Amino acid sequence: MKSIDLLTFGEPMMEFAEVQRNGERLYLPGFGGDVSNTAVAAARQGAKVAIFTALGRDFFGQDFLDLWHREGIDCSSVILRKDGRTGAYFISYGAEGHVFSYARAGSAASLIMTDELPLIQIASAHVLHASGITQAISETCTDAVFAAIHHAKANGTVVSYDTNLRLKLWPLERARAIIHGAAAMSDILLPGLDDARQLTGLESPEEICAFYLNLGCGVVALTMGKNGTMVSTKERLEVIAAKPVEAVDATGAGDTFDGAFIAEWIVHRDPFRAAAYANAAAALSTLGHGAVAPIPQRAKVESFLQSA
Repeated sequence: MKSIDLLTFGEPMMEFAEVQRNGERLYLPGFGGDVSNTAVAAARQGAKVAIFTALGRDFFGQDFLDLWHREGIDCSSVILRKDGRTGAYFISYGAEGHVFSYARAGSAASLIMTDELPLIQIASAHVLHASGITQAISETCTDAVFAAIHHAKANGTVVSYDTNLRLKLWPLERARAIIHGAAAMSDILLPGLDDARQLTGLESPEEICAFYLNLGCGVVALTMGKNGTMVSTKERLEVIAAKPVEAVDATGAGDTFDGAFIAEWIVHRDPFRAAAYANAAAALSTLGHGAVAPIPQRAKVESFLQSA
């Protein structure tokens, strides 16, 4: 019996976003980390969500626990490390968009070991979601994600994976080998076009989707920004149009897409409908600053779809 819709596995990070006030640069606190954002996005669409990670026993760690409790996310398997610390990042804004600076080395989440995996929760979830970032933060996390995927597959849990390439964390050749290894075992793959071009060496979205399907993925939802999302299965390929908005900050748009896509896919198992819904949710998430605060609730997404 599957009791959880979605279990995410990765590193949460405190976010400090730049604002200008009276000529001074200030950084306002918020929440980030790709799979935490994905968990919040899915929960706000009505999915039953759990998260697995490790936090420091610090103020930032407690802030995340408070956030997840408010969002109705099960954090019963979250590890609290007495001597660990919770990672953080800073967002600055310039003429070319947002720039990220990270303080994550040696974070509590990066120390996760395979023997710490919540095997019962993985088996109890409809979907397990991880990402390339989760595997990039340490070798032990690389191994733990692979072990989690193997356990999910053995217990009938669908595997979702976002390639989320971060070359500041590891070299491209290592990223390719590990991300493609995880992608080959994934049922749902959620790459972004820019990352996928670097990872595959291919240019066209059609070629990229075909590449990942040939690896063994069942569904590829390739996000292409303003050009929408190309959804591909072995039977069908279709571009789902983006929903145009006057974007303010796209920091959490990709993670919002992931969470909304998974939450909607669980309802009807139609990846094309799920992508249309997720496009709308991602568009709405760009209307405010920061990763988590602008993530919309289901009612707002449905209203936006009806009015668009």
